[in-house]
Amino acid sequence: MEIAPNRKALTHERILDTAARVIRRAGFHGVGVADIMKEAGLTHGGFYAHFPSRDALLAEALAHAGRQSAERMAKGNGMRQARGASPFRALVEGYLSDRHLGGAENGCAVAALASEMPRQVPDVRAASAQSVRSLIELVEKSLPADAAGASAAAIASQMVGALQLARALGEGPEGKALLEVNRKALLSQFDPASSH
Repeated sequence: MEIAPNRKALTHERILDTAARVIRRAGFHGVGVADIMKEAGLTHGGFYAHFPSRDALLAEALAHAGRQSAERMAKGNGMRQARGASPFRALVEGYLSDRHLGGAENGCAVAALASEMPRQVPDVRAASAQSVRSLIELVEKSLPADAAGASAAAIASQMVGALQLARALGEGPEGKALLEVNRKALLSQFDPASSH
């Protein structure tokens, strides 16, 4: 029998959901405790009942954002695979999509925060490194059996970089074209035989 989460656990989850969204939207330095609590519909005073510090919140929120992104990607990839896409094609088409281009707030935390990750406190850097490792593992699992395992890190790097550059160009034709050229390059190299 599953036990329903208590009020404190639900509030903690609400704070994490809000913080995960805000850090992807505004970056680590754009995150203030008071702003997060207000956006979550809570008072600032209740923060310390859930987290010992802002940095502890950031580390946990980054891990939470990674789990959310992985769940969203798995769902989208599953839908694309059900329509006949290979696992690799499903991943590339979802990650380098127009929807992800405009969805930094709910998208991959690595793409949203990579340039800021090295300048954080050790706990946040550790959570950042784990987010990068998880993305590389996801790519590795999606690769065709004959693709070299070392390719996963290069592919993940290309996907993150392409998304960041496309966002810098904007959500218009220029940003979308950059995503398209990267999708085509990755698929032609690592999944040329798949349908679609």
